[in-house]
Amino acid sequence: MIKPILESKIAIIGLGYVGLPLAVAFAEKYKTIGYDIDSKRVEELQKGHDRTLEVEDQELQKVLVKTPVELEEKGKGLQITDAVLPISSCNIYIVTVPTPTDKHNRPILTPMLKASEAIGRVLKKGDVVIYESTVYPGVTEEECVPVLEKISGLKYNEDFFAGYSPERINPGDKEHTVTKILKVTSGSTPEVATYVDDLYRSVIIAGTHKASSIKVAEAAKVIENSQRDINIAFVNELSKIFNLLNIDTQEVLEAAGTKWNFLPFKPGLVGGHCIGVDPFYLAQKAQEVGYHPEIILAGRRLNDSMGKHVATETIKHMMRKDLKVIDAKVLILGFTFKEDCPDVRNTRVIDIYQELKSFDMEVDVYDPWADPAEVMHEYGIQIVNGNTKANLNQYSAIILAVAHKEFKSWDLKKSNEQVIFDVKAALPKKNVDARL
Repeated sequence: MIKPILESKIAIIGLGYVGLPLAVAFAEKYKTIGYDIDSKRVEELQKGHDRTLEVEDQELQKVLVKTPVELEEKGKGLQITDAVLPISSCNIYIVTVPTPTDKHNRPILTPMLKASEAIGRVLKKGDVVIYESTVYPGVTEEECVPVLEKISGLKYNEDFFAGYSPERINPGDKEHTVTKILKVTSGSTPEVATYVDDLYRSVIIAGTHKASSIKVAEAAKVIENSQRDINIAFVNELSKIFNLLNIDTQEVLEAAGTKWNFLPFKPGLVGGHCIGVDPFYLAQKAQEVGYHPEIILAGRRLNDSMGKHVATETIKHMMRKDLKVIDAKVLILGFTFKEDCPDVRNTRVIDIYQELKSFDMEVDVYDPWADPAEVMHEYGIQIVNGNTKANLNQYSAIILAVAHKEFKSWDLKKSNEQVIFDVKAALPKKNVDARL
């Protein structure tokens, strides 16, 4: 028998960009335990600080409790732990772990399967397991549920139940936060679907949409980002074409945008943990059932080519100004996958860096938002520190790769001795040599 929602204790498995905001939202109303295997991350959160900046420190500290006793006494709040035992008292488990791809762009389900194993060790009759991680249709019931059954010894849809409610977090967006984005929900039976929908509806002020099945909800999520990827790929291709025609892409988009139904997509680098990854999940499943997706993979190839395109265009402009390329100093401004956000996962700025380095250029990267230790660990690059702004004249080229708010006020202007390439069209057109 499923416990009534108001009597529930909720476990959030994975406390990253998705899990932590969700845990805080539930903690304002329910007894909530946040579990993560990263002990450093857990220690940081227990002290009331979120380095991803998705949750304000005061917002986190407001719901934090230190002990299980305090959680029970208050009847709501958030306990943070890196141990499995504390979550054994929960009856709702929500999985918000990463779903990356490997170097061959194949889906990696290991985090979801490991999370399922952890839950399986504490799963009880009447419990509900809800997955939020982005996957291809079928993963919840065909990959994760069998793990839950095997580890727990319980039977699916008799002893325990499942749901899927795809995350819709937009890192760095302080307007469209977790409770303000309409939530798609689903469940393994009609009754459980209503239960899951009611649970989310109790904290999501934007409302919910109950999908007809778990597979429908999974498919809905994976096509959201695939659609954006394809639309961005289209304008990226336009950018390459218009560059050859000596037409400014931004001016074309502004003109076309005067029509009421023109979609306002812009060219750029497509990275991050969603748009640059999710299409591969859908492509994988399509290929498993015998269909080779053409548009989806073409969009991925096009978007993944943009970093090299930016680098080669920068070099062309240097050569037109008779600037030395080999051993030239180049500055890349920004390394995160998007502006005003510390997330460096799957950043495509690395493609610009590597292409420039292949020409034996000396490349510096400056980003006030990125964690230098994380960049060094993930990419082997030492980010420039100090007063970079005071030494801009030493560079033959400057590439504004990420439009952090700090950079928009910099007095960057093209000259005979320096090339300015504006990837995001964040600077006045007259100040730059080129832009996408």
